[in-house]
Amino acid sequence: MQWAISIGHFDIAVHVMTMSSFRASPRHGHLERVKRMVGYLSKFRFAELCILTDEPDFSDIEVAEYDWSKSIYGDASEAVPKDAPEPLGKPVTTTHYQDANLYHDIITGRSVTAILHFLNKFPIDWYSKKQATVKTATYGSEYISARTCVDQIVDLRTTLRYLGIPIRDVSYMFGDNESVINSSTQPHSKLHKRHNALSFHRVCKAIASGYGMLTYLPGKFNPADILSKHWGYQTIWPILKPILFFHGDTADLIQDDDTA
Repeated sequence: MQWAISIGHFDIAVHVMTMSSFRASPRHGHLERVKRMVGYLSKFRFAELCILTDEPDFSDIEVAEYDWSKSIYGDASEAVPKDAPEPLGKPVTTTHYQDANLYHDIITGRSVTAILHFLNKFPIDWYSKKQATVKTATYGSEYISARTCVDQIVDLRTTLRYLGIPIRDVSYMFGDNESVINSSTQPHSKLHKRHNALSFHRVCKAIASGYGMLTYLPGKFNPADILSKHWGYQTIWPILKPILFFHGDTADLIQDDDTA
């Protein structure tokens, strides 16, 4: 199942990650759950990743612009490698969906960070992992997820530059926690919990530098939910189908009012 995730079946990543915690001492109940996961793979074995090269259209996103120059981040800018080759070809847009699931593991109390990266309209990387520290509120776990996403964005943008691929100035990051969105995107926001401070400043610095744009996206439309929570396919199908089970351009996908 780990190999299935590596080749593109990321929809089982959170389940395999959870079961992997018990590999050293599995129980009968764990085996029954793994059987259900194998049954899911068998029933949905026709999943495929369609390589769509056209850029997504985010022109309808309204983001308030703030003057960060008078904040503690000053005239922050993105660190661009000077030895990267000259970019050639058509530019690409990177899109990133992040989410967290508080108290995912009732044994250790740890939450889960889930991130799904897109290069244009193609999912290029996915991440589902327990957080290293225990958080007592959704705000803290969501900030860890946002910070991890920013770190991975920097890594992806640097890799693309060294490959000679032209990338857009802004990477679009979507999350479903409005408190994190508001406190990260407004220069006058203050953080009152010291243990979240480093994640807070890491995310704010990316936004102040101009290469990161953090936008609110309701949870029912956030594909990162696929990687953060245990789900039944009936509830997740509207956002899972366009990514893994639709043949052709997703722009042609007809959706009803509940899934548009």
